[in-house]
Amino acid sequence: MQTGGPRLLELLVRPRVAELTVNTVLLVALGVTATLVIGIGGAWLVERTTLPLRRVFAVALAAPLAIPAFVTSYGWASATPSLNGIGGAVLIAACAYSPLVYLPAVAALRGLDPALEEAARSLGLGPWTVFVRVVLPQLRIAAVGGGLVVGLHLLAEYGAFAFLQFDTFTTAIMDAYRANFGGANAAALGVVLAGLCLLMVAGEGRMRGTTRLSRSAASRPGGRAALGRWTAPAIISLVAVVGASVIVPMASVLRWTLRSDAADWAPVVPAAWQTVLLSVGGAAVCAIVALPVAWLAVRHRGRLSGALEGAFYLAGSFPAIIVALALVGVTLKAAPALYQTAATVIVAYAILFLPRILVPLRAGLAQISPAWEEAARSLGAPPWRARLRITAPLLAPAVASGAALVALGASNELTATLLLAPIGTETVATGFWSAASAIDYVAAAPFALTLIALSIPAVYLMFSEATSRGGA
Repeated sequence: MQTGGPRLLELLVRPRVAELTVNTVLLVALGVTATLVIGIGGAWLVERTTLPLRRVFAVALAAPLAIPAFVTSYGWASATPSLNGIGGAVLIAACAYSPLVYLPAVAALRGLDPALEEAARSLGLGPWTVFVRVVLPQLRIAAVGGGLVVGLHLLAEYGAFAFLQFDTFTTAIMDAYRANFGGANAAALGVVLAGLCLLMVAGEGRMRGTTRLSRSAASRPGGRAALGRWTAPAIISLVAVVGASVIVPMASVLRWTLRSDAADWAPVVPAAWQTVLLSVGGAAVCAIVALPVAWLAVRHRGRLSGALEGAFYLAGSFPAIIVALALVGVTLKAAPALYQTAATVIVAYAILFLPRILVPLRAGLAQISPAWEEAARSLGAPPWRARLRITAPLLAPAVASGAALVALGASNELTATLLLAPIGTETVATGFWSAASAIDYVAAAPFALTLIALSIPAVYLMFSEATSRGGA
């Protein structure tokens, strides 16, 4: 608005914006397609076929979540310096983000009614035909939801594509911010990026539809199709996926780590401590904000509570660069004392990661009957004591798991931290980026290894949740 319509239009119709639009849209289209193929195909092979070593592959296909996308890009770039362009970007997207489709697909497959597949096989249909005509349509909700999450990640990702020198709106906004402290150029690019995010969120709602899938019988594991002559191609394909997404990045990280010395590890400890402080602060703020929102959404459902809940989900879908630029503008104009302080970083984490705790809190509250509180109140306990003694202990696991996901997501956050952290403050992610962007791969390796270690608990939580239905 401050830029004005004519100037904004001039900034939006530049060839540079057209180039960024083509790059970003092409990346999202190809990247989401690749992750859907890998994620759904891998889930089906693990859950619905006689694949050898399927337990090993079940864990291995989720393992890339423990490696941040910019670390995956670092691993590939240091192993293959010629990797760049749209091909390299799609490769990194497929390696880093396919588990975001794989895990929902696994959960969906474990929740599907196996009677439909058994009926199809009894009519003489082969495994591939059953998958295409029976299983795949039932995975629409998981596929569309996973594709949306992948698409939003691709729109928001900065470090992974900066390594490959592949320009997207996020990398261009960061360059504009560094060149002239934001300004009209960064704002104009941000308008387009925010618009793309809103289009994706709206499109996901329409594609998901209102179809409800339910089981017609008691829960039981689905049958497994015999792969036969397709066993060897299936194993080779999965080994290639695991090799590209886990082995190559980890081999690069370990190779450079073995070359590091005590001086390279020295800055990791203070960076890790700073990361813990900011991450725990972000998790605490998220819990404080999410509790009343989840309570209203479950216990007092209405238009206002629904709009409030939806606003938080929408804010969490925006790229970190948009949230960071907004907080830069707000703090400079309304609260200069908060600019580049830990408080602003924590607020950014709360905006970006609130859905991670809101979802488990909402699910946890929905499983706690209000009748239990009413029984305590009928015995003379005031409302606050009934909630403290009855509801709070039952809700504690949901709070803990949601807070852990927020903290571990915040520990890997790069873009907003780069823009908002106080001068001299270094987290593990920003320490890694400082070394890796200077092509000092040895100094970056200890930070990369620490980032992976910090991510493992979050991956364990997500894998346990996805595989909690049915048998192994």
